[in-house]
Amino acid sequence: MKQSDINILDLPNEILFIILNKLDNIDVLYSLFGINNKRLDILLEDDVFTNTLNLVTTSSITDLKLDRFCIYILPRIDHCIKKFIIEGTSIERILLAGDYKNLTCLELFNFEQDKLFRYFTDNSVFRHIFQHRITDLILHNNDQYISKMRLDIYTRNVYGHILAIFKNLKHFTIISSSFHEYPHLSISYLPATVYFSSTLTVLCINVFHFEDCLYLLDGRLKQLSTLIVEIRYIFNLKLIHHNKCDLHNLKCFSLTSYYVTLDYDESVVPLLRRMTHLEKLTLYVRTRSRSAFVDGTHLQNEILLHMPQLHSFIFYISSENLTFDLVHRKSYDDIQQTFTNIKYGQTSCIIDNFNGGFKAICHIYSLPFRFTRLEKITTHFPTIVFDTVTHLSAYDVISMKHEFFMRISRAFPMLKHFSLENERSQTWEGGKWKLDQNSSYSIIKYPNIISLDIMHVDIDYVVQFLLETKTYLPNLTELKVNYYQLKSATMNFTRDATRSNCSKVKRLIVEVPRVFSKDVYQYFPSL
Repeated sequence: MKQSDINILDLPNEILFIILNKLDNIDVLYSLFGINNKRLDILLEDDVFTNTLNLVTTSSITDLKLDRFCIYILPRIDHCIKKFIIEGTSIERILLAGDYKNLTCLELFNFEQDKLFRYFTDNSVFRHIFQHRITDLILHNNDQYISKMRLDIYTRNVYGHILAIFKNLKHFTIISSSFHEYPHLSISYLPATVYFSSTLTVLCINVFHFEDCLYLLDGRLKQLSTLIVEIRYIFNLKLIHHNKCDLHNLKCFSLTSYYVTLDYDESVVPLLRRMTHLEKLTLYVRTRSRSAFVDGTHLQNEILLHMPQLHSFIFYISSENLTFDLVHRKSYDDIQQTFTNIKYGQTSCIIDNFNGGFKAICHIYSLPFRFTRLEKITTHFPTIVFDTVTHLSAYDVISMKHEFFMRISRAFPMLKHFSLENERSQTWEGGKWKLDQNSSYSIIKYPNIISLDIMHVDIDYVVQFLLETKTYLPNLTELKVNYYQLKSATMNFTRDATRSNCSKVKRLIVEVPRVFSKDVYQYFPSL
């Protein structure tokens, strides 16, 4: 056989299958399905190529490609498809292209109530699919939470309605698909019939108050075994009485709250003690004004002893306290010693003292660090790599030098959102921030940072981040900064050496809303 006569279709099915399986299934179906080759069509109807179809519009999913799928491919393989990953804008084209008798999982990107909610009503053309077939729903919610919106109305009209129409739903996950938070679930003042399900076993959702979490566990979700919840505010409403029975069905619980709470002991601890059959626990909590730091002894005696079936415990807990008793101030070794009897893996801690030692923050966490946020670190953070952290805030009352920010870039390689608070100048040499040259240090690179908050800093730090001879920010799109410091650092929006790091900024947020001058728009061409 001549080399020019060799054709991939001459290969046996087993070899051809191995080759095609290494390629993207969407590309394979688009290129090879329905090209008048029955052997290929039969091969491509295998579960490997048709079980899950990701038709989210990217550079590889053009309108032309989507048309071919909807007109020719989907009607012929609809019986094979079990999961769709699609965008809200194409939901009608795709779901009307076939009957999808075996479709059980739907992942929907860019959900917006105003544009898509008509598909989630009793009159929807997809009612037969949603009501009887879908058991897993992942919603990437593009609606934006704003402080004045009525969350109870949104909950009733969106989240409540979804549970009502998806009658066989077992797994329900809501994810933010935008730069902002999506509207939280708020059921504190709604009847139990608004958010009720006898089939749901897994729920991942953001709620507004701690009370909303308690209501989710009051029996309205009878089969719930996994709850992954992010809570905006944790505080104890003592006038409201809740069911305090043990939660025997709950096997996996994850609680994340990024805002500081004063009611950890009165709210979080009693709830966790009810989870007597829990097997997996994840906690991210920030506390303030306790009589002592949360440490290993507290976790063991107050929480873990009440969970005899627990085999996985992932946590980050920070305690911010006033420490008037300097004699009994806790050290790193003191805190680490309290974890001796905890059997769930390695742990570590960070302790920082401020204001002459009268204020302290203690961070305790399991290793490896699994969370995406780390709050209020100082120049004393440990020399480990936090490769999951995308949101970081740093604070200190002593000067942060160039070396500190170099350490940040190395320790947080995936950092996207960085917030800094420090009003102590980097140097005693006044006016040094006006110099463009930086021969003493290498340039710090933050390739992933898209949002930078330097609103509450000395002007030295504004220059530290905007001056191209000190820092490289190729993807910065949001900047929060004091307007007058920005004006000075950029020398009235004329300084060439700070222009590059400002070139892609689309959102410029200053301390007081103002109408920007023409010079600002010329300096920030992407605004």
